[in-house]
Amino acid sequence: MRVIVVGAGVVGTMHAWHAVERGHEVVQIERETEARGASLRNFGQIWVSGRAGGEELETALRARELWESIGERVPGLGFRANGSLTPVRNDLELAVAEAAVARPDAAARGYKLVTAAEARRINPVLRGGFAAALWCERDAAVEPRPSQLALKNALLASRRYTYLGGREVRDVLGEGSVRDDHGEVHTGDAIVLCTGASLSGLVRELAPGLPVRRVRLQMMQTDPLGEQLTTSIADADSFRYYPAYASDALDALNAGQAQPPTAAAHKMQLLMVQRRDGGLTIGDTHEYEHPFAFDTLEDPYEHLAEVVESFLGRPLPKIRRRWAGVYAQCTDKSRVVHREQVRDRVWLVTGPGGRGMTCSPAIAETTANELGW
Repeated sequence: MRVIVVGAGVVGTMHAWHAVERGHEVVQIERETEARGASLRNFGQIWVSGRAGGEELETALRARELWESIGERVPGLGFRANGSLTPVRNDLELAVAEAAVARPDAAARGYKLVTAAEARRINPVLRGGFAAALWCERDAAVEPRPSQLALKNALLASRRYTYLGGREVRDVLGEGSVRDDHGEVHTGDAIVLCTGASLSGLVRELAPGLPVRRVRLQMMQTDPLGEQLTTSIADADSFRYYPAYASDALDALNAGQAQPPTAAAHKMQLLMVQRRDGGLTIGDTHEYEHPFAFDTLEDPYEHLAEVVESFLGRPLPKIRRRWAGVYAQCTDKSRVVHREQVRDRVWLVTGPGGRGMTCSPAIAETTANELGW
């Protein structure tokens, strides 16, 4: 079988990976020279802890297994089973963590409520003030910026994979063919469009009623911390954002403890992961209304720095980079991703939202299974 994958972000590349693994020939087409969208502009978190139950959690757990197995074969991914800690400061936040640990699927997620002293033994860098923490053993991390190149190089070594960068697919011609902006026609037994947040042009023509929206976020990265952050870190505002924490306790938190004005205005939470060079990737905000602003705002960065410093008990290293990213999110919250056959032999897979990095290997595996690869 010959598979054409359009888009070289993490979702597209994982589709290429599964096709090659099953013995097929793959041509992957990317409009940029290399991917540069949300697949690189993220935390690199394999985030099981906050996922909704049912299909979403099953997908995340399967993806966690796949990331680990792929990481063993592709060291450039930088896979590490680092887990996560979410420190809590007061009784309202603690009650949400306790409700999470009481969930029927808590063991599958690796949830455990730990004291502040236990949290510091797990992650000695947390010298600031907090009362307890929610530990999630199943969370993990990879390096988002080099991972796509590492996967591409592994695919090239198979000799069944061709990468065509700097080409934009403009037309679907039928009979399993697409034409790029160089005028070249590519024909396959299956074509999978993994266009990420690029939802206009060809995607709009093929799926005009697409139930997917775009979301913008701001993030930053620091100079090396100078010591090892052994886990990913979230704050209690992440309870408000992730569906796994829905409970009466969360309702009480929302009613009794407002977010700081900056965090509320920008729909913020703290997520933080240390990179292999020692720097910290920190975020994030959420913007849903179009058109998006073209500039980044300083207030969210100042808020994040204050929260991080309160957990670390030390000043944040110098901020090295600030950036904004845009990802595609399925508006049907019951679905992990939007997967639709849009023409004969042509499928569109988009909209995993903030779950893209976490769930992409399992999303692509499901596509491969459903298409009979």
